[in-house]
Amino acid sequence: MALEESLGYHFQRPELIEQALTHSSQAREVEALGVSAAGHGDNELLEFLGDAVLGLVTSEALFQRFPEFREGQLSKLRAHLVGQRHLLRAAEQIQLGHYLRLGRGEEKSGGRSKATLLADALEAVLAALYLDGGWAVARDFILRTIVEPELTRMNLETSAMPVMDFKSALQEKLQAKGNPQPIYALVKEEGPEHKKTFTVEVRLQDSGAAEFVARAQGSTKKRAEQEAARQVLEHLAARPESALTRAVKGGKAS
Repeated sequence: MALEESLGYHFQRPELIEQALTHSSQAREVEALGVSAAGHGDNELLEFLGDAVLGLVTSEALFQRFPEFREGQLSKLRAHLVGQRHLLRAAEQIQLGHYLRLGRGEEKSGGRSKATLLADALEAVLAALYLDGGWAVARDFILRTIVEPELTRMNLETSAMPVMDFKSALQEKLQAKGNPQPIYALVKEEGPEHKKTFTVEVRLQDSGAAEFVARAQGSTKKRAEQEAARQVLEHLAARPESALTRAVKGGKAS
């Protein structure tokens, strides 16, 4: 499999990587046809394990590399490294979307480029590496592909830690300008209880009303809110100061 070249690892049990690449939409279609899933279903359970492996590898790496950091700093940095936005970059780097096994509906709706789907699949791949090759194999891939390139890019030894708590940053920005605080609204919650997707909107207040600014999805409401707040910050940063004032106090914000 070409993906194994990108991963730098050859699977002894190929069914593991096949399961990691199988989205629930594909597994449900196979089940509906009454066809045997050949001993493996979708990648949801692997995603659960991969998330834990990713968290531990990342925590260990940060603990060893930045002994001078406080717990809060390490937690924010880890949240950035294991967050959907960063995992999407890593998934795109190995062209993971090309190898996914999707149901017809998910295929038609552009599932191969969906951020949530790609991040989940990458975590499932990490679990497959761990189960087939052990801790050393999974750790090597995570450090080489996910952790180290981003830490190098961030260059934390010579620069200040970047903003990763986007909600707090947005709150401080608006407060400094004397503007009302944003409104976060949960507009959609879908999926099974163990694997929900939350859609959140962030709106800027306007004399008691609210004007839509950004919308984002996440596996938790907190992640969705952070991503939506990040979008608002980027939106406001791209506008001149006068436009920012108009956006919050009466102008159109989209």
